[in-house]
Amino acid sequence: MKKIAVFTSGGDAPGMNACIRAVVRGAIYHGVEIVGIRRGYNGMISGDIFPMDSRSVSNIVQRGGTVLKSARSKEFVTPEGRKKAYENIMSHGIDGLIAIGGNGTFTGAEIFYNEYQIPTVGCPGTIDNDLYGTDYTIGFDTAVNTSLEAIDKIRDTADSHDRIFFIEVMGRDSGYIAIQSGIGGGAEIVMVPETHTPLKKVVSTLKDGWKRQKSSSIVVVAEGDEAGNATDIANSIKEQVGDKLDIRVTTLGHIQRGGTPTAYDRILASRLGLGAIEGLLNGHKNEMAGIVNNELVYTPFIDTIKKRKPIHDDLLRMVHILSI
Repeated sequence: MKKIAVFTSGGDAPGMNACIRAVVRGAIYHGVEIVGIRRGYNGMISGDIFPMDSRSVSNIVQRGGTVLKSARSKEFVTPEGRKKAYENIMSHGIDGLIAIGGNGTFTGAEIFYNEYQIPTVGCPGTIDNDLYGTDYTIGFDTAVNTSLEAIDKIRDTADSHDRIFFIEVMGRDSGYIAIQSGIGGGAEIVMVPETHTPLKKVVSTLKDGWKRQKSSSIVVVAEGDEAGNATDIANSIKEQVGDKLDIRVTTLGHIQRGGTPTAYDRILASRLGLGAIEGLLNGHKNEMAGIVNNELVYTPFIDTIKKRKPIHDDLLRMVHILSI
């Protein structure tokens, strides 16, 4: 390959810039021309493609977000949109793609290859840590630490006022942020999409703590929990316990996406970025570069898209034991 393009797509994640940096400098090291595509598949369709060099990625390793910008492209879902993207890729003489993103990004890359045979290697950039084929995704560690810092501060005020806080974290289909920030923050209950937590059990746990004169409690809720979001769950609990417990709700929201990436995320992103560029040069295509048991591996996009990454039962068990 003589010319490769890199882009970020979907939700941004801290560490994406470190990944871009590794891709660009890895390509230069191997004597390959590298270009960037702004705003993901939208930029591919509009032709927002520009040359990159070593200076293009100077002083970005510590920055959150993505210097290439990101977007969710409705037009790329259509055959007409993908045709425009292909024509732009060809007009720029691009031989392969590095896609930094999540499930939707890799789905688009898989379809694009099936139609136009443009080889792509992906880097898992999503704070949800929900992609099969890697132990951790870029941005997850930073998001957990951001959530944990917020939980620590909320616990201070919960303890001061003898309150129960329901704290909602991101995780529409995955409870990884909830479970790890909940354990790290000493939550009494963690509610995640992967398991069913009956509201009766939540009420029972909170009442037991109240009887033991527990002054405050933290319940961490992943936004995609089957019982609803944190506000819905808190309202249901209030109806059952009345005024006996002082219940409040905090939704952390997009604060979890931003911020300076942790050391772990910077190193992970750098390993994956370099692994992606070298994988593409060595003939890998339609695969995601990941780290499993501290080893670089490549997983077919079709597996990252279709296979689920379950939360280990030990983590759920740990929440129950440590909340006593």
